[in-house]
Amino acid sequence: MQKILIVEDERDIADLVGFNLERAGYNVLKAHDGITGTEVAIRERPDLVILDLMLPGKDGYGVFKELRRDSRSRDIPVIMLTARAQTEDRIQGLEAGADDYLTKPFSPKELMLRVQAVLKRSDGPPGSVEVTYGPFRFDKNSLKFYLEGEPVELTSTEFKLLLFLTERAGKAQDRNDLLRTVWGYSDEVHSRTLDTHMKRLRQKLGEHAAMVETVRGIGYCVSSL
Repeated sequence: MQKILIVEDERDIADLVGFNLERAGYNVLKAHDGITGTEVAIRERPDLVILDLMLPGKDGYGVFKELRRDSRSRDIPVIMLTARAQTEDRIQGLEAGADDYLTKPFSPKELMLRVQAVLKRSDGPPGSVEVTYGPFRFDKNSLKFYLEGEPVELTSTEFKLLLFLTERAGKAQDRNDLLRTVWGYSDEVHSRTLDTHMKRLRQKLGEHAAMVETVRGIGYCVSSL
């Protein structure tokens, strides 16, 4: 049974989300402030965290950054849940590395679809456990990436983007295909976020950044060797 942590200070919302998750067969944990939420996530290592941004003690962004810094919680997928409906707020959350972002009010059905999509993506890509291409090496089990044998810390989003492109090296990949692969759907907010993720990815690749090419009018491509 997969375990989901809800970090939400509004108890009625936490109870509603928890009820729907339990009815769908998930094991549910709850925390009602940022400090407790961080502690529970690191201790229990759930399969997914649903994280409200407006929290007492420590806000959602602070919780998220701490989870990403700790090796025990670094790879746990996170759905941000917030009343902030502005486009820029959603972009900020996704660019920070959140796996998805849902605004209040929301329907339980929409939340369940998002949860299922994120958990499915976090199961890891099918096929062989390791992928090696030139200086790149991917470990799909641990979601670790190595550049010329040296570990490079990628977010789960960066890992999925680079792996998707590498497995299709030499062929331009449409932006919408990339968006659907990483986030499950394509829209304006995620499209704007894609370019930021690609920019950060190139920075981490250093002298090998040129292997990730922009294909004007289409999307991106990992160059042929």
